[in-house]
Amino acid sequence: MPLGERAGDKSESRYCGVETDFNDDMPHVLAFNLASGGFDFVVATLMDPAYRPSLVKKDSLSSGVLPFASSDLVLSPSQWSSHVVGKISSWIDLDSEDETQRMDSETTLKQEIAWASHLSLQACLLPAPKGTSCANYGRCVNQILQNLNNMQLWLRIPLVKSDDDSMGANSDTLVDSWETWNSFRLLCEHHSQLSVALDILSTLPSANSLVRWFGEPVRAAIINTDSFLTNARGYPCLSKRHQKLIASFFNHSIQIILSGRSVHPKASMDPVASHNHSAVDLERHPLRPYLDYVAYLYQRMDPIPEQERFELGYRDFLQSPLQPLMDNLEAQTYETFEKDTVKYIQYQRAVSKALLDRVPDEQASVITTVLMVVGAGRGPLVRASLQAAEETGRKLKVYAVEKNPNAVVTLNSLIRLEGWENTVTIVSSDMRHWNAPEMADILVSELLGSFGDNELSPECLDGAQRFLKPDGISIPSSYTSFLQPVTASKLHNDVKAHKDVVHFETAYVVKLHNVARLAPSQPVFTFAHPKPSDKESNQRYVKLQFVIPNDTGSAMVHGFAGYFDATLYEDVHLGIEPSTATPNMFSWFAIFFPLRTPICVDPGSTLEVHFWRCCGSTKVWYEWCVTSPSSSPIHNSNGRSYWVGL
Repeated sequence: MPLGERAGDKSESRYCGVETDFNDDMPHVLAFNLASGGFDFVVATLMDPAYRPSLVKKDSLSSGVLPFASSDLVLSPSQWSSHVVGKISSWIDLDSEDETQRMDSETTLKQEIAWASHLSLQACLLPAPKGTSCANYGRCVNQILQNLNNMQLWLRIPLVKSDDDSMGANSDTLVDSWETWNSFRLLCEHHSQLSVALDILSTLPSANSLVRWFGEPVRAAIINTDSFLTNARGYPCLSKRHQKLIASFFNHSIQIILSGRSVHPKASMDPVASHNHSAVDLERHPLRPYLDYVAYLYQRMDPIPEQERFELGYRDFLQSPLQPLMDNLEAQTYETFEKDTVKYIQYQRAVSKALLDRVPDEQASVITTVLMVVGAGRGPLVRASLQAAEETGRKLKVYAVEKNPNAVVTLNSLIRLEGWENTVTIVSSDMRHWNAPEMADILVSELLGSFGDNELSPECLDGAQRFLKPDGISIPSSYTSFLQPVTASKLHNDVKAHKDVVHFETAYVVKLHNVARLAPSQPVFTFAHPKPSDKESNQRYVKLQFVIPNDTGSAMVHGFAGYFDATLYEDVHLGIEPSTATPNMFSWFAIFFPLRTPICVDPGSTLEVHFWRCCGSTKVWYEWCVTSPSSSPIHNSNGRSYWVGL
């Protein structure tokens, strides 16, 4: 049974497994660990640890029978699939100097994986690479991956990183285990079925070093009983840093696996130690107190906020950005955006401030402000503007300009429903081609994309600027895009699955979740409205240099996360850049610019990236490349793969 529900979380169950010794009575292993122990699955050794292919007599009658942990018939296919993760023999060493051991290891690895596939196991745990080189191990696993069914291979990696200031003379004895993982996955060509199982030890690397792993395909965290402390009552508990790490694992759907012998005998002997387990169990599982503690950590986590629950289905899901001029939005898309009350509250605040600045109190009853909503959609900005006028006691005349004829139908019915006939005029036209009957005091628009200018806000507002008074106000008045290098193994594999260059040269809108942000974001392009000069081009170019922090360790850059921050009016802003993001706003997810070939960066090194915003007669597009620490190709040259149509 899962670790339990916490308040408000009906999204996904979290499971906890246990690592077991070799036992050829698999029904008993499952009964003891699942029914008696309360675990959800076992990580079970598949082959007798004493087995070595080189020791099997070639003339033996039974040489064809391998010493696996009982027949496939002793459990149902669903039991094997749901409750057993295969554990590959820990003795294997495919890079051993001893040729016999190397050959035995290679043979056994292939035999065990074949057996696990036969059992339809969902995953197998591979032992950690043993030496500094893992070339032959990686070669054999890569061969296996080429022909594997849907089974995942979890490479066991101890969570260690050398830390020169704290390790002192021993600093050269510990390597950064991320480097081991990175070498192995490069040998296996970033295969999507190769994942990580982190061995959590009693000491943890620095917080910055840990962050890297959340952009990697970590499927499991193995916690040895030696890592637990003892509380005042003699029961197992974890340090504050370990607790925080486990909570992060829960948040990233990483399975927890307990391993080792009980080192808290008092807790293990008490049959009623757990608040979840009150009945006396004749065969009480020695690791039950540890499981109860992990369940306690899960259940005490804060509930998932409503906004995050709404976004769960979008996590790490690649979406093509909108083409606002080429395509008309559907009703469902409008409805999703209209539910974002935070955004419209900010717009209402901006319009209120603009009205107060434009019309003094003593003239509030005589001056009517002409406000034009360009790209009115189904009317949320019209409503926000009228509410601002009511709030400030200012008179307003509104033009709602919208090119989508379907949305215009909704606007007309909304005006009748709300009784706005004398205040709001609907204009069914593209703002760039409309001849306005009068000049606007305030121009309000909602044309921003995840990267600020990526939905052609500059081009649209350039076209609308001609009917804004010389002293008129544009809301928003400016916006800036931001960029940040990220580790995003899942996104990279999802793009790679298309097996073409086009998808690696496309920018995607995505709710980033399993990513590691490797350096603070930096500003890219800024646009101001009304534009200071008609001669100013909307083309842009910038060179950015990101310094990877020294305490992070090496990391893999799979691409760049893009954000925006917009000034609506004066101090009223709106944005998704992580350090200044508007709380509880969900209209925009980040944008992701992939790299065709991921780039490894060293701690303290500089990552140099170049970004271009290019403008043609019929389209706008971005090009990007990296020039340091190594050079990448120019992505999306001439907008060949991804563009926004004018």
